[in-house]
Amino acid sequence: MNKINKILDIITARLNEEWIIGYDSQQFYKLTQNYLKQFTDLKQSIDNPRIILVNNNNNFEFLAAFLASIMSDYHVFLCDKKWQEKEWKEVLNLVKPNLILGLNIDYNLDKYTNNWQLPNKNLIMIPTGGTSGNIRFAIHTWETLSASVQGFIDFFELEKVNSFCVLPLHHVSGLMQFMRSFLTRGKIIIYPYSNLKKEIFPSLNFADYFISLVPTQLHFLLTFNPEFLKQFKTILLGGASPWNSLLTKAREYKLNLSPTYGMTETASQVVTLKPENFLQNNKSTGQILPHAQINLTKERLIKIKAKSLYFGYYPNYQLKEHLITDDLGYFDEENYLYILGRNSQKIITGGENVFPKEIENVILETNLVQDIAIIGVEDEQWGEVVTAIYVPQDEKINVNLIKKIIKQQLSPVKQPKYWVQVQKLPRNQQGKLNYQILQKIAKTYLNQKNPL
Repeated sequence: MNKINKILDIITARLNEEWIIGYDSQQFYKLTQNYLKQFTDLKQSIDNPRIILVNNNNNFEFLAAFLASIMSDYHVFLCDKKWQEKEWKEVLNLVKPNLILGLNIDYNLDKYTNNWQLPNKNLIMIPTGGTSGNIRFAIHTWETLSASVQGFIDFFELEKVNSFCVLPLHHVSGLMQFMRSFLTRGKIIIYPYSNLKKEIFPSLNFADYFISLVPTQLHFLLTFNPEFLKQFKTILLGGASPWNSLLTKAREYKLNLSPTYGMTETASQVVTLKPENFLQNNKSTGQILPHAQINLTKERLIKIKAKSLYFGYYPNYQLKEHLITDDLGYFDEENYLYILGRNSQKIITGGENVFPKEIENVILETNLVQDIAIIGVEDEQWGEVVTAIYVPQDEKINVNLIKKIIKQQLSPVKQPKYWVQVQKLPRNQQGKLNYQILQKIAKTYLNQKNPL
């Protein structure tokens, strides 16, 4: 069965079901059909149409247009409504779209042509910023996203996946929640995270639902309403590295937490720890999902081969046999994967290798800081010096108290030489740090401390 028929069959079969909770299934069908007609008409005059799709506070129109773009064999670019002028200029110059949905922007769609040599078939471009903050689009297909869903349901031994989604749908973390529920004919609730932050919690039965969170969201909900989290069948945790005290607190509340490892390039998780293993104090990232294979290079970098692997970054479409990540790790005797940190973030100070994640975890364990990033700053004598950029739990906390506590737990080479207090760390919506901005913060601090 081709994907056009498969998608329409799923939507048609569920016309009388309440599967997108809070939205009429028949209206969703009509929306999808309307977009399909619009896209089909446009394709009569344009080869390989390129569409920018922005979720402008209407999740259902966004998803209907997304499915219609798949069936129309468009090149669809999922974009963030929060991007500002600089980001949009960058994206528009790269994509040169034929159609923009969900964004009011002054842009001449007839002005540009695109000469990229790309397959004449549906491609799904999912944004990823990495740690640099620059926008890139990982190229996926319906098949790679479907393979990720299949690996997920095989790993958890499920037939249907019900999702409670509070993450953005243009991002792989939100999109894959929809894909899992759609392809397995489960239910999905799309709920604004802003409501949870206002402590507006829905009164529903979540015993058979998955929820996906990033560490900052888990921290907030554990602080203000752990009982809400305790309802869920499984709490998937990804997007950034969690700190040890956060995981310890989740175990204390006996949450069905499932830490994951994956990325936009692999269409979400390829390694997951099941909740029962998490609650038994397994401190790994988990085991490999059935659709993926993971090996380690001699430098201990994680090397991924998967049916869900991307086809490069737009516009450089290429078949990829594997992806060598920047992440360092190791397997234990039971094939559980442990992540040590990023190779590029490794600090070499005085010839010693120092991994920021270890230091961050120790400092977070003090409960004296809300958030922290450890970076290496260039130094003539040491090569790099360990620098802490942190948000204290309380403005009255003296940094010397933190230094005193960690002195007993970290060797001298790992103890930060510089401490930079800030009100907030530069993180994106998924909780990932922008290391370019962190370097600027540190250098500004050092210039003020040691003026020329």
